[in-house]
Amino acid sequence: FYTGILEKLQLTDDETGMIMGHEMAHALREHARARVAKSSATSIGLSIAAQLFGLGQLGDVAANLGTQLLTLKFSREDETEADLVGLELAARSAYRPQASVSLWQKMASAGGGAGPGFLSTHPSGPNRIRELEANVPRVQGLYEQARKG
Repeated sequence: FYTGILEKLQLTDDETGMIMGHEMAHALREHARARVAKSSATSIGLSIAAQLFGLGQLGDVAANLGTQLLTLKFSREDETEADLVGLELAARSAYRPQASVSLWQKMASAGGGAGPGFLSTHPSGPNRIRELEANVPRVQGLYEQARKG
């Protein structure tokens, strides 16, 4: 991740741990590879459908737009998964789970996650924060065990 975020948002060690857990989750779940495969399959499928219906160049444009919108949806799903897997990884590494919430509150106050959700590669700030808040209690025990060990 870009280290400038550390200074810009004045991140704590726990919040930095949440970012690292999130990025590690992307790598562990192979999101980049999966996204390429999903995008290719979607593009091919939509192009074939456009040809079958005889939509010509307009169909190709629609297929490309559909592929882009579905790719954004896949990306948002990957981001949500990385948030939750990263939260668990960070908690197991003795980083305070509540820091995931304060991190995204800082991101939201800095303007991160603005714009319509369906056009974004990331979940919207309020939805992301709610999802993390709901999951913090689920990993609290892991955090407490890690702190003892």
